[in-house]
Parts: sequence; C-alpha cells; structure tokens
Amino acid sequence: MIELPVISEEATKRKKPDWLRVKLPVGKEYAKVRKLVDEHKLHTICESGNCPNMGECWGAGTATFMILGNVCTRSCSFCAVATGRPIEYDTEEPKRVAEAIKLMGVKHAVITSVNRDELKDRGAEIWYQTVVLTKEMSPSTTIETLIPDVKGNWDALYRMIEGGQEVVSHNMETVGRLYRMVRPQAKYERSLEQIKLTKEFGKRTKTGIMLGLGESKDEVYKAMDDLAANGCDILTLGQYLQPTKMHIEVAEFIHPDLFAHYKEEGLKRGLKYVESGPLVRSSYHAERHVHV
Repeated sequence: MIELPVISEEATKRKKPDWLRVKLPVGKEYAKVRKLVDEHKLHTICESGNCPNMGECWGAGTATFMILGNVCTRSCSFCAVATGRPIEYDTEEPKRVAEAIKLMGVKHAVITSVNRDELKDRGAEIWYQTVVLTKEMSPSTTIETLIPDVKGNWDALYRMIEGGQEVVSHNMETVGRLYRMVRPQAKYERSLEQIKLTKEFGKRTKTGIMLGLGESKDEVYKAMDDLAANGCDILTLGQYLQPTKMHIEVAEFIHPDLFAHYKEEGLKRGLKYVESGPLVRSSYHAERHVHV
C-alpha cells in the first residue's frame, strides 16, 4: 500500500503548512459581490462556514448562497454555522436570491441551506421555489444545489431536486466510523441512500468529504467504493480546518501528494470526477462539475 506523508497537529500548532495559506479577500469583483450580498440581505456559506476560498470565489464574481436562514437545527462538531432553533423562514427569500444571481450575472450558481429539521417538509418548498425562480430569471445559468440530510423524508427530497437544477450535492463529510463524533445527528447509510435516490431520480450527484479528522486510508477507500456503488458522480476532498476552539480539533494535516493519490484512487474506483486538494471545498470550482 502506498505510504504518503501527513503532518500531525502537534507539529504545526504555531504555523499551518505553506499549502494552507490563502490570500485575503480584496479586489473590485469581491467588493461587488460583498455589496450585492449585503443589499439583498442574503446569507452565504462562504461567510457562515469561514471558507478559505472566499476571496478567490468572490473575486471571480461567484458565491454560494445559503437559504432558509443562518441558524441550523444540527450540531455537527466541524461546522461554524450557528446551532439553535431557527426563526420562521422568509417566503420572499427565493425571489431575492434569484434576483441577486441575475444581477451578478453568474454562469453557474451554487445554493445550499442549513438543516431545518423542525419543518415538516425540511424546507423543500423554499428550495423548489428558489431553483425555479432562478431558472426563470436567468435561463442560461446552471445550478448546483447542496442539500441537507432530509432524515429519510424522501417526499421532501424529491421536491427539493425537481426544480430543474443540473447538479444535486449532499455532503457525506467524513468516513463511516467517525459519524458519531463528526455528524452525531446523521447516519452514514442514510446519506448514501439519499445520494442513491437522487441518482435514480435522474440527477448528476455529488458529495464532499473532509480529511484530517483521524480517518485511515482504507476508510477513505471504502467511502469511495460506497459512493461509487450508490451512484455518486462527483467527489470533493479537502482538508478539515478547525473553525473555532469550540469545534473538533484537526487530527492531521494531509500532504498535497496524498490528496493527489486519493484523486487517482477515486477515479479508479468508478467516480466520474474527483476534486482533491487541501483547500478544496464542496463548492470549489463547481462550474466544472456540470458536464462531467
């Protein structure tokens, strides 16, 4: 079995590896997106999730919009989004998001949301309306929706994905063994089933996994095999970065060479496209995933 280096968290407490350095968000296009997001009172996972690529993506005139508020009903140990009981959702939000996407003139839009487990339909109708209105206002724009775990409410799932989006993503986040620690309110097998049903519905399917949480290489390989067997087309692999001291610690920093190896392995195991690198996030280079 190939052995490639990792770097322990203990060895890098004072300084992250050079490959994890990112540029501060600056520039004309970044300022334009910042203004649109503020004016339309929109939430973005770029901000709520402390994404390291925000400067690059916003500088290119793109953003990942987060609908259904910015308070999540889940308490995942890796996520910087606030946890609690959300306020009532805004029925005008789909229109505002669609208008902002049109004003930005993006060719490919990514839309995600918090979990809304307290809602009977998990927020599915807002999802549907957002995609439909975006398509109506920007017919040439392709859309990826990064949807939450619907806890087995498959009627809600089908409503979420029938609006006309080209790509439907649902993040596994980690390997099966670590679910209780990383995603305590989710189930590995249920997320796999959600991806399978999405594929059977006729959609291009996608998921993301964070590395550096203590998973073994064999566990990553197994996750790839499980995903391929359940109809996943696209996989993103990125380095987990601890958003605050209140969140789960990084177990190790994965070397870029190992990320490259995982990309080769994923393709060998039947995935159609693998985006793999330390700073890769589920929405990173999403425009490339529409036609794979």
